[in-house]
Parts: sequence; structure tokens; C-alpha cells
Amino acid sequence: MARKSTVKRAQQHRSLITHEQPKSPISEQFRTLRTNLQFSAVDQDLKSIVVTSSHPAEGKSLTASNLAVTFAQQGKKVLLVDSDMRKPTAHYTFRMSNTMGLSNVLVGDFSLENVVQKTKVENLEILTCGPVPPNPAELIGSKSFSQLAEHANKLYDLVIFDTPPVLAVTDSQVLSQYVDGVLLVVRSKVTDKNTSARAKNLLEQTHANILGVVLNDRETKSSNLYYYY
Repeated sequence: MARKSTVKRAQQHRSLITHEQPKSPISEQFRTLRTNLQFSAVDQDLKSIVVTSSHPAEGKSLTASNLAVTFAQQGKKVLLVDSDMRKPTAHYTFRMSNTMGLSNVLVGDFSLENVVQKTKVENLEILTCGPVPPNPAELIGSKSFSQLAEHANKLYDLVIFDTPPVLAVTDSQVLSQYVDGVLLVVRSKVTDKNTSARAKNLLEQTHANILGVVLNDRETKSSNLYYYY
């Protein structure tokens, strides 16, 4: 019974609330986040974003997924790339196959166009991780990845990369060189100031353009809802 409850909670935590409950307060906060990102890049065309966190379990993957939905709802052609090739989750969130994906493209087995998958959200497509490779760091830092990022920017209005936590591996730092900006997710009552500061400093070392920070899972005093800011 406890196992079933755990599974149910996990499924709830992976819900695409911006698609399933577009009028909810949480969905409105994601739209606010979308607007803030657009204003943060007022002097440039924001074409690609890395979404990361300092540690696991801070909500960066769900933030990336729901943010992708809100941009697609605005009419933009969006690609969400699950570039966390150690613990991929996008295929669970969107309930789709992960037999082919990013890793296949990077090793030259398939083209990007052959492996992207349409979602139930209009204008939103997903590039899942694909088979987990034995050498994710080498693939992330390869010429193939930079070519993929460049090609995706030509095909889509916005490309969002869901990446591993900054303090766990260097993937986010490497990927920050390929994108217009980085969004750092921190979790209320979980992420401490020193940890978030370390993550920020590591990103700055690679000259990442930090667009802002998302405070996730903050409990409001007026209700039992949890908001994303």
C-alpha cells in the first residue's frame, strides 16, 4: 500500500500542470516566469535556454517542462531537450518512448528530425535522452552537440535544455556555452544560500548568461497551494 502511495505521489509531482490545469495559480506563475524571461532578453532574441539546479530534487526538470508548455501555448515552436543523460525524466513526464533520442543523434545514428516526438501540447516537441550512454560528459562536450544546438536553433523558435545539476557534474557549465541564457532553479527549504551561491559561481566561471533564479515549492500562507516564482 505504501508503495502505491509513493508511485501516486511521484506521478502527481510529474504532472504538466500548465497543460492540465492552465487556469490554476501555479500555471499563472509559470506564465509570469515566461514573461520575465522575455523581458530579461529584451535586447536580444532568446532562442535557447538551459534549465538547471544546484542539486537533484529541486524541481528543475518539471520547471523546464512546464516552461516549455507555456511558451508553446504562446504560439512559439518549442523543442524541449532532455540533456540529462544520467537520469533522464522527460519521457516519464510526457509519457512517451525513450528508445531513441539525443544520444542517438550525437553518435550519428539518426538526425534530429528523425527522433523528435510530438506531444499532446500544440507547438511543443520533445527530444528525449534516448539510451543512456556510458560517456555522457564526452557527448555533451563534443562537436556533435554544438552542431545539434545550432541546428535546433534554426528549426525552432525556442530550445530548452533540461540539464543535470551544476554541483553534480560539469554538463550545465559546458552547455551554457551553446545557449543564450541559463535559468537556475532552487527549492524552498531545501536549497541553502551557500549551495546556490556555489552553483552560480560555477556557471559564472564559464561566462554563462544567468537569466535569473526560480524559487520553487514556496508555500503560501493564504492557502495550501504551492507556487512557482
